[in-house]
Amino acid sequence: MIFRTTPVTARRPLRRVRTAPALRPLRHRLDPARVEEIPFQAPDGVRLGLTRVDPGDSGRPAVLLLHGHTASADMFLLPEARNLVDSLLDDGYEPWLLDWRGSRRLPYNETGQRYTYDDVALYDIPAAVSRIRERIGDRPLSVVAHCVGALALSLSLTAGLVPGLAGVVSQGVFLTPKLAGRTSLRMSLAGELLRSRVDHIPVDFRKVGLRSRYTALFALASRNASCPDPTCQILHNSAWGTGASLFVHENLAEATHDRLAELLGPAPLWILPHLRRIELARTVVRWHDTDQRYRALPPNALDAAGRIDTPVLLLSGSENGLWGDSQRLCHDILAHRQPQLDVRYTEIPGYGHLDTFLGRGAALDVFGHILEFLGERR
Repeated sequence: MIFRTTPVTARRPLRRVRTAPALRPLRHRLDPARVEEIPFQAPDGVRLGLTRVDPGDSGRPAVLLLHGHTASADMFLLPEARNLVDSLLDDGYEPWLLDWRGSRRLPYNETGQRYTYDDVALYDIPAAVSRIRERIGDRPLSVVAHCVGALALSLSLTAGLVPGLAGVVSQGVFLTPKLAGRTSLRMSLAGELLRSRVDHIPVDFRKVGLRSRYTALFALASRNASCPDPTCQILHNSAWGTGASLFVHENLAEATHDRLAELLGPAPLWILPHLRRIELARTVVRWHDTDQRYRALPPNALDAAGRIDTPVLLLSGSENGLWGDSQRLCHDILAHRQPQLDVRYTEIPGYGHLDTFLGRGAALDVFGHILEFLGERR
C-alpha cells in the first residue's frame, strides 16, 4: 500500500517547530477575568493552549473539551449563540478547553514539525488531563471530544493514559472511523498527487488569492454549490477537497457562517497517511510501529477497547456527511465484542457533523443529550 511504503518523515521537512507561539485570542462574550489562559507545553516541548473558564464558585465537576482537527476551542465558545460552555456553566460544571497541536489557534498545521495523531494521544491529551487534575484534585473530570479529538482520545483511553474519567462524550467518530467510498478514494488519490506540491489546503480564499496554486481546488469545490462563499464551498461542499460535507448548511446562523474561515483552518496533507491507515483499518491504529517512544499506545485501539474504564456516549448527526454511520457501527461492535462496557449511542435528527456544536439550534437539540449523560455521573 502506498502509505505504508512512504513514511511521513520521507517528505521535505517543514520549518522547525516553534515551541512558544502566541495563540490567537479566543472570541467569546464572557467576562475576560473569568477566562484563564494557562501556560502549557506537551512533554515533547510543543506549546499548546489550555484554558479554564472560572465558574465563580468552587467544587464543581470539571469537563475537558477537545476540538477536531483544524478547529479550536473557539468552536465551544461561539459568541453569537448559546454555546456548549454556556450550557456547562449553567448546569454546574467547570469547563476546560484544550487547543491540541492541530488547533486553528496554533501554527503547526502550516509551519513547524510534522506530527501524527500518535503525538496527540501520547502527549497532548494525557498532559492536559494531568494538569487539570493538579488543579481540581479528586473532583470528577469528564471529556467531551469532537471528530479527530475523539479519535485521539480513544487511543489515549485504550492505552490507559487517562484513567479514572467520570465519562466521555464522543461526537462524530470514535473507535471505528468509516468514510464514504468517494471520500476515501479522493483522500487516497488526490492526497498523493497534492502532497508533492503543497503542504496544506487552505480554507480562506481571500488570503491565497485568485492566482494561487489553490485556485483549481477552490474551483472544484464550487461545482454544484448552492452557496457563493468559497470558504463554505470548500468546507460544506468538499471538506478540503475530499468530497465530504462538514455540516448541514441551513443549521448555521449567518454570523457563524461568516466566521467559518476563523473557526476552521488549513488542513495539513502530511497527516493523510496516518488518517488513511486509520480509515482503511476501520479502527484507530498507531502510526509509529518501530519508534520506541510510542510503545505505550496500542497498535490497534479497537482490540484494546477492554481497557476503557469509563462510560461512553457516542453522538452523531443523522446527516453526518464525513463519518457516516461510524458511531452506530462503533456501538454495535462494542456491544458484541466488549459487552461489559457502558456505551450508548444517540443520533441527532437533521444534523451533520460540525453543526452539532456550531448549529444555531444545537443548545436545544444536542447539548441536552450531553448534559443528561454527564449529569448521571456527577
